[in-house]
Amino acid sequence: MPVNTPIASSTLPNGLRMVYLPSTSAVSYCGLAIHAGTRDEPSEQSGLAHFVEHMLFKGTAKRKSWHILNRMESVGGELNAYTTKEETFLYTICLAGDTERAIELLSDLAFHSQFPETEIDRERDVILDEIRSYEDNPSEAIADEFENLLFAGSEMGHLILGNETSLRTITSATCRSFTGTFYHPENMVFFFYGKTPWPEIIRLAGKYLGEIPKGGVQGMQRKRIEPKPVEPEQKTITKDLHQSHVMVGSRGYGLHEDKRIGLFLLNNLLGGPGMNSRLNISLREKRGLVYTVDSITTSYTDTGVFNIYFGCDRESVQQCLRLMDKELRKLRDQSLSSLQLNASIKQLKGQMGISNDHRENVALGLGKSFLHYNKYNTLPEMYAKLDTLTPSLLLEIANEVFDEKQLFRLIFE
Repeated sequence: MPVNTPIASSTLPNGLRMVYLPSTSAVSYCGLAIHAGTRDEPSEQSGLAHFVEHMLFKGTAKRKSWHILNRMESVGGELNAYTTKEETFLYTICLAGDTERAIELLSDLAFHSQFPETEIDRERDVILDEIRSYEDNPSEAIADEFENLLFAGSEMGHLILGNETSLRTITSATCRSFTGTFYHPENMVFFFYGKTPWPEIIRLAGKYLGEIPKGGVQGMQRKRIEPKPVEPEQKTITKDLHQSHVMVGSRGYGLHEDKRIGLFLLNNLLGGPGMNSRLNISLREKRGLVYTVDSITTSYTDTGVFNIYFGCDRESVQQCLRLMDKELRKLRDQSLSSLQLNASIKQLKGQMGISNDHRENVALGLGKSFLHYNKYNTLPEMYAKLDTLTPSLLLEIANEVFDEKQLFRLIFE
């Protein structure tokens, strides 16, 4: 857990923002949060951001792929990366004594990767296998297909992995063009969570990241176009599955909208991780219609997503949908009582507190928060925001997001 010391932050002369959260752990978590993701790709190069993330590990000006993989593994550390619609994260986990090794490696990968042409075809085949594996798991694939409906005509609808046609357009030059545009200090946050003193982190960051020149895109939001409204669609896709997979939802709130906090609580009450969520009680515990049912809300810079997912036997789909509609209608028509609201807030606070004990989650959340807000909310600050929620506000949110006329429905069967 973080120690009771204020979070520190600073900005290097080249525009790289740095944020530091101290802890008593002997393990260091550090990385780069890059404000570039799937929605920043050209339409004909869907999957490029994710492809670039893979290729960061394939060679730099001074390291071959083996040396990159071995650099942290040889001291028992980890090197990892992932891509979202709006961000790319590159980070390490290691013992405190290996922090300098980690920061040097991060700098080398982010700013000196060569994207060797000899590795392009090989990595393309790896990602095509990843796509096929993903498509074999309909409970995951339906989420991307759902966002394609929700954001039709927008870059937000791009599949993070891309597709075979778009991946075959990617070359070494294509990768360099993408990083040349987006992989610049002004478009990144360096985050650190560990016990190494802040002055030492400033010194190491200055040594390995401070000399990287400015350039590229500043302020990614100005280049992103907010997705236009789309008429709700009901779609069924035949995939010859023994079980039907269903996703229902609508657009939610962006990262800078206060109502997203209320939607977060309603989502948790409706289909969050608790076994006592309303949908789990109705569809699984009382009737045994599904193995799993959940709901998720995700916020992006200028929009958001709310969706409900369940898998069931084909003949149970309509019954499950009716039960789901009933729970949504309750939240639209009936204000939560003070007792219900307080219980929901208490449950969510407990879940957030437990999540905050997962150090990797804390470190990544630190980087994302500074990337988008230039600040990091502590647990007490987040709890205080939950305490401002009222039954009337939640009723307003429910009628905006759960409006049955605005819901998209997608079925794989």
